[in-house]
Amino acid sequence: MALFNRASKTSSGAGSTKGRASSKKVTPKVKAPRGAKLKQIRTAFQITRQRDPKVLPLVLAAFFGPLLVFVAIGLVFGYLPYLVLLGISVGLMVAALVFGKRVQATVYSQVEGQLGAAAAILQNMRGDWRVTPAVGFTREQDLVHRVIGRPGVVLVAEGSQQRTRALLTAEKRKAARIAGDAPIYELVVGDGDKQVPLRQLERHFLKLPRNIKGKQVNDLDRKFKAMGAASLPIPKGPMPTRVPRR
Repeated sequence: MALFNRASKTSSGAGSTKGRASSKKVTPKVKAPRGAKLKQIRTAFQITRQRDPKVLPLVLAAFFGPLLVFVAIGLVFGYLPYLVLLGISVGLMVAALVFGKRVQATVYSQVEGQLGAAAAILQNMRGDWRVTPAVGFTREQDLVHRVIGRPGVVLVAEGSQQRTRALLTAEKRKAARIAGDAPIYELVVGDGDKQVPLRQLERHFLKLPRNIKGKQVNDLDRKFKAMGAASLPIPKGPMPTRVPRR
């Protein structure tokens, strides 16, 4: 009798487990519509061409230049069909690189001078960067953003260099209480002396040394989030939030 009761409990438990498993809904992955990527490229090209008339001639030159070189080599040394295919592949890669550079330059020219331009660049950088915009600010709308990554903690200021100096000092003092042994970097975005131009901001971050491991990045991010963030009193209106990648 005891064996029967034990077996019945086991079967009922298995059934309930199966029921729970079946009750869980599996969320299917949403696939991008067919042609969405091509549509984005077309839109980016149209916007860029309106502001940069040279983009089309440069892209065409970037494609046909390598192609003609490979065709000439094929006519001289033979193997023309293979070299034509190779020239098309190289031409497409060079054209894509040139197109991406021109798109990025156009976007930078649009966001330069706008409130939060540096934050828009930071939030779309390649790599694992934990960006918290506007951790410090002034009434004149000078901003300090905090970025956590493998280099450590990076404080990025945009605005007047004189006013942001005090902001950076205050935010560095706060960050030092949490960062521990992780390095803390400071930089000011701008075109002045000892400043980092907006167009070179991502490149500057990629050159920073990797001082901490990925686990430490997660720990730091969790600690700073627990500290909370200040609310930024910025006026309503458009703010740049997206920058196309190369």
